[in-house]
Amino acid sequence: MSTLWTPDGEQPVGQAATAPEELTEEELAERMDALRQQIATTPVEQIVSQSAYQFFEIAALHLSVIPPQLDQAKLAIDAFGLLVEGLEGRLGPDGETLKEGLAQLRMAFVQVSQPDDPPPATP
Repeated sequence: MSTLWTPDGEQPVGQAATAPEELTEEELAERMDALRQQIATTPVEQIVSQSAYQFFEIAALHLSVIPPQLDQAKLAIDAFGLLVEGLEGRLGPDGETLKEGLAQLRMAFVQVSQPDDPPPATP
């Protein structure tokens, strides 16, 4: 049986999936308070790095489809670059990995943008 991650944990998917539990307003408020507390205690650099990584994933997706969606990929790469380069030195231990990912994406964009068969050189 497969599952799907949700903020409430792993949920079964498919015919055997269970209905979501009904929460009272008080239970919902308690869960929201717990979530807010969890977010408040998470270093912001981790949250920003995760957001940057999502731009990486979006860009890679648009570069990998056939035909590549270059305009969409470029926007995601530019947003990723703004975060990574604009916050250089402030993203904690993930900073270098994100910087390397940005370089890889930019190189992939150039490679995907090139025509398959360059025109023959003229003498």
